[in-house]
Amino acid sequence: MTSALVVPLHVQYIKSLGQNTNDLIYHMTAHLRLNAIYWGFTALSIMGQPEALDRDEMIEFVMSCWDEEQGAFGSHPDHDAHILSTLSAIQIMVMQGAADRLNVDKITKFILSLQLPNGTFKGDHSSGEFDTRFLYIAVNALSLLGQLDKLDKELTASYISQCRNFDGGFGSQIGAESHAGQIFVCVAALTILDRLDIIDKDTLAWWLSERQLPNGGLNGRPEKLEDVCYSFWVLSSLAMLQRVHWINDEKLTTFILSAQDTESGGIADRHGDMVDVFHTHFGVAGLSLLGYPGLVDLDPVYCMPAKVIENMGLRKGWKGLERKAS
Repeated sequence: MTSALVVPLHVQYIKSLGQNTNDLIYHMTAHLRLNAIYWGFTALSIMGQPEALDRDEMIEFVMSCWDEEQGAFGSHPDHDAHILSTLSAIQIMVMQGAADRLNVDKITKFILSLQLPNGTFKGDHSSGEFDTRFLYIAVNALSLLGQLDKLDKELTASYISQCRNFDGGFGSQIGAESHAGQIFVCVAALTILDRLDIIDKDTLAWWLSERQLPNGGLNGRPEKLEDVCYSFWVLSSLAMLQRVHWINDEKLTTFILSAQDTESGGIADRHGDMVDVFHTHFGVAGLSLLGYPGLVDLDPVYCMPAKVIENMGLRKGWKGLERKAS
């Protein structure tokens, strides 16, 4: 266990993920490939090492995941298009300065075709699964593409409002229990739509701050274990509500750092477990919002480097903790 973020080891860990192509786990996670590249590249960018992965190779892989028939991206070449992998593709291309290679009209048409009459979104045209996660993804993607004006904003915001619970939180659909991950997607979508007036900010911030356990970690809902990924889901919502200071930042920082593999790199869900790129990304993202020294600012709304979002004129009124001195 160490009291510092071991950036060189995390960089090396992320770089190694695409080199182990003979490992069974590499092929078993093909359905997450594009998402994993987004997680790894964003983590590297926040650690100030975006050049650690080859830019041209990354762009070409993203474009190889294009589903011409549906007009969107799958998670891997020859996989069907899905709204989640499409957002990851857009985020990667925007961060790499290659958004001009995206077929904006086709992608916009695909995303809008997934909205249901009640305002929520499904993830694709085959499963029919709908969720506030997909709603946020649609809003995020359309915003990055400069196509948010094509969305029925009132219908979309109205659906989120109907998912609000008595405790101030939001669920995956109307009537579902409050969950930190679902709260993030709803708060972020409302932030992009400029409709934070729908939220009871103090009640929701109270619920979110109650997610911190005695060991400093955050859980996703009452009576659950702490998990590094909620360092982002909870903190990002608090940042958008401008209430990050409602949790103990020192204890949370210590918890995230305790989940590092200090020999081979990577961050796990909690100390002693196996590391993965998902928790590495969200651990680094949480540390950035906590003002950890030496990291690049992360925009909690889009979960991308803040400078990228600012340069696009999309920054909203969120507030993380001040960056600490090294």
